Amino acid sequence: MTKISDIIEFFESFAPMHTAMDFDNVGLLVGDKNNIVSKALVTLDITNDVVYEAEHLGCELIISHHPVIFNPIKRLDSHNVVYLLASKGISALCMHTNLDLSEVFSVNLCLAAAIGVENPRKSEKGECMFVGELKNPMDIHDFACNVKESLDCSGLRYTDTKKTVKRAAVSSGAGGGDIFAAAQEGADVFVTGEIKHHEINFANELNISIIDAGHYKSEDIVILPLVKKLSESFSVTVFTKSKAYTDNIKFI
Repeated sequence: MTKISDIIEFFESFAPMHTAMDFDNVGLLVGDKNNIVSKALVTLDITNDVVYEAEHLGCELIISHHPVIFNPIKRLDSHNVVYLLASKGISALCMHTNLDLSEVFSVNLCLAAAIGVENPRKSEKGECMFVGELKNPMDIHDFACNVKESLDCSGLRYTDTKKTVKRAAVSSGAGGGDIFAAAQEGADVFVTGEIKHHEINFANELNISIIDAGHYKSEDIVILPLVKKLSESFSVTVFTKSKAYTDNIKFI
């Protein structure tokens, strides 16, 4: 039998919760750590649709990257996802910035591997940023096309500083603030999921191309590898990637 506490201990071995950033809220946010888990759903976010999906599949636990409780809850009603989880007896285990920062298995390592960035190492300058090299240097258009295909993006934004891409920095999700660290690391391109207008301006001044693949696509890349890693560690528990969660972003 697998208990939630066993899965928590598993995460502690490569993404310990004490390494999460101060603003974060990670760990078992709904439920009892002594509950038995025969089936678990793994997702980037927990929405009402994801809870109904977990119920349909007979899951006792949902494991997510983004915390289902982040800001203080002042009111619970029947449409609130936390209320829904509790009412259906489904626990929620959330691993956020501790899973971004891990140098063993992390969102950014999965992102780097997916887009062909080799030997990624955690930057000492950026908060969550990893830096590595491309095996075959290429121009930014070709690299952007590679990222789009590798992350299954319907579209993405990029800038072109006309530099050949040899070294790449990756900072998944809302990582735009790491653009300055990317410059210090000598990156030719900075790949992230969200970058603000003024940060794009800085990137242009710093002569670094940027690729904005979208928050969801830059982080969802960790879910299937995590399902595999969990399945290998807990053979008596069935782990499934959520099919219900999407950010519903469309491109025209």
